[in-house]
Amino acid sequence: MPNYLLAALVPILWGSTYAAVSLYLSDLSPFWVAVWRALPAGLLLLILKPGRPPLPWSKMTLLSVFNIAAFFPLLFIAAYRLPGSVAGTLGATLPLQLMLVQWLVEGKKPEFKMLVLALLGLGGVVLILNPSADIDPIGAAAALTATALVARSSLWLKNWPVTDIFRLTAWQLTLGGLMLVPIAFLVEGMPKALTLHELPGLLWVSLLNSSFAYWAFSRSIKKIGADSMAMISMLNPVAAVTLGIFLVGEVLGPYQWLGISIVMLSLLLMVRMKQKAVRKASLKGL
Repeated sequence: MPNYLLAALVPILWGSTYAAVSLYLSDLSPFWVAVWRALPAGLLLLILKPGRPPLPWSKMTLLSVFNIAAFFPLLFIAAYRLPGSVAGTLGATLPLQLMLVQWLVEGKKPEFKMLVLALLGLGGVVLILNPSADIDPIGAAAALTATALVARSSLWLKNWPVTDIFRLTAWQLTLGGLMLVPIAFLVEGMPKALTLHELPGLLWVSLLNSSFAYWAFSRSIKKIGADSMAMISMLNPVAAVTLGIFLVGEVLGPYQWLGISIVMLSLLLMVRMKQKAVRKASLKGL
């Protein structure tokens, strides 16, 4: 259970990104916010634990592109162009996208029970979506593409032998952040001078949402599996909506609260199913 609790912190923290953008970072470029989120976090972790990457450079580069250099700008484009509940809703398609990628890449057909739970949770996420929301197509495309990148990189993390998750996180953030610098210059030009008002938001998305959350994300994939981590990611819109209510002033109706309840139910059923599978496997080994 501690592994699942740690895994649950990841989408909760990532769900807070939308509130952080609304409260502190709305005047900054999404590309430079992506740089400030990734690069300082990666360099800090490398200072704490210096050393070579735990994977070959080719694999390290792939993870850095998919998880950071491409993912962060897409995430912040979605955060700037969509309400938090909408962006979180689209991000919660991760379980279904992961099943599709596994099917296409590995030839692994979706397990029926996991597919049902994923659809159940997705149904709850759809209810969370405010029906009156005016969905921006660019923001929606960015959110879905970002989720697809996470689905693919999750399988790499699951299959590649990595023992030093801390250093893996440090190098991902550092390499990804360095890749983002020329992109940000090309797209946005010189960065805007940061103010004290923006500092809390940048510290939050860099230290907690990046340094800690990416370490916990990679560790959780190794400990509980990519499928379970994808299901738990549906806490992302729950966190986004909840923080939107208390911090940004968003108002939810009965359908949104029903959706949150359905998402939580699907997660609890998933954890229970996984626990039963682990007990059966341990009994067979006796």
